[in-house]
Amino acid sequence: MRGRMSVKFLLVGGGGREDAIARRLAEAGATLYAFMKNRNPSIASLTAGFRIGDETSAPEVVRYAREVGAEAAFASPDPVIAAGVSDALQDAGIRVASPSRLAAEIESSKAYMRGLLQRHSIGGSIEHHVLASEAEVRDLFRDLDFPVAVKPIGLTGGKGVRVVGEQLPDMKAAMEYALEVVTRDGKVLVERKVEGEEFSLQGFCDGSRIHFMPVVQDYKRAYEGDRGPNTGGMGSISDRDHGLPFIPPGSVERAKSIMRSVVRAMGQEGRPFKGIMYGQFMETSGGPVLIEVNARFGDPEAMNVLKVFDGDLLDTFLAIADGSLLSPPRFRTEATCLKYIVPVGYGEKPEPGTLTVDRSGMPEDFDIYYSAVSGTPERVEMSTSRSLALIATADSIPEASDKVERNLWRVSGRYYVRHDIGTKALIEGKSRRMAQVKGTGNPG
Repeated sequence: MRGRMSVKFLLVGGGGREDAIARRLAEAGATLYAFMKNRNPSIASLTAGFRIGDETSAPEVVRYAREVGAEAAFASPDPVIAAGVSDALQDAGIRVASPSRLAAEIESSKAYMRGLLQRHSIGGSIEHHVLASEAEVRDLFRDLDFPVAVKPIGLTGGKGVRVVGEQLPDMKAAMEYALEVVTRDGKVLVERKVEGEEFSLQGFCDGSRIHFMPVVQDYKRAYEGDRGPNTGGMGSISDRDHGLPFIPPGSVERAKSIMRSVVRAMGQEGRPFKGIMYGQFMETSGGPVLIEVNARFGDPEAMNVLKVFDGDLLDTFLAIADGSLLSPPRFRTEATCLKYIVPVGYGEKPEPGTLTVDRSGMPEDFDIYYSAVSGTPERVEMSTSRSLALIATADSIPEASDKVERNLWRVSGRYYVRHDIGTKALIEGKSRRMAQVKGTGNPG
């Protein structure tokens, strides 16, 4: 605890991302409490107490925080932040390291995010149109001569975006989906499709400063070879130099500059951002473009960065809450690979069951995080969502991938996992694809 009195800390959320956060807070000496919608067995084992309930109910969360005497808090999942839970905890006199509802609109409103970039002349944006009626949708698609991505304005859990040539076969299907979204939500965002490789850049932000974490790439498609439906994320990788083999270092620096500009612009607009800001970028022929900004850790990306985090997460969160995060965090120079174990049929028709977990003799460079499950650490009951995240560190991404594969024996039961994540073949394929994209003159 480095001479600091133990802090009663409330964590809101119960997934794999929150398990990683909970472990680092416990290691830092926090007296941990959790408010979760599911009884995550790993998080429960780390706490002095926990409550099962509606994570998006600010009154319920505040009531529990007062009951346990919480002095500081971190609200993690995006629907929780969008519901104003951070604001309610702040109003209750608790130090909060997650963003206000207003600041979190950088994620919960894609229209606000695109508008912010436009108002402040921040680079990295994409040609886009916010449409508010069926007539506007039909008028736009009548004149479009390039493929598009169709996005709901609000939160989608990583599954609401549909792109021509991927989830949508053609522009006719794109218009039909845009009409469906605008009819349901009142607005829809239509963006020019960009080609390249996505990467995630997360940062600790105290309202005016942002300090960055290693770059991560997550794999949303359900099936090997990046095929199948989008999911919340099947796995993720990061390299020992804190970059990625197929993303130029200069592009990462450009992405950092864009995010610094976003933080500065939000402060100027009276929405200072405190918490974790996470930019989803696409490396294109013209450099990085900003696909979206999120107001929390990524899942699974949080686990990659927190596995190699070489600091005190409690101190970091308290500094965020107080607006005094002066020093950049430290991260070990190790590569990581994470693969999610999910129910068979996940992404379409999941079939949950029971898994047994053998944690005996686990090496330090390997770990298992518990996500949307219940039960005990040794016997978990799957939900219809992601279940267990297996992560390893090594000198290279393929070596870390191999370590995960060698430890799959620890989980028994009927499940699905993407074996190809982090393999040498997949990384080399991405490098070849990126070289092709750079030669296409694709707009970015």
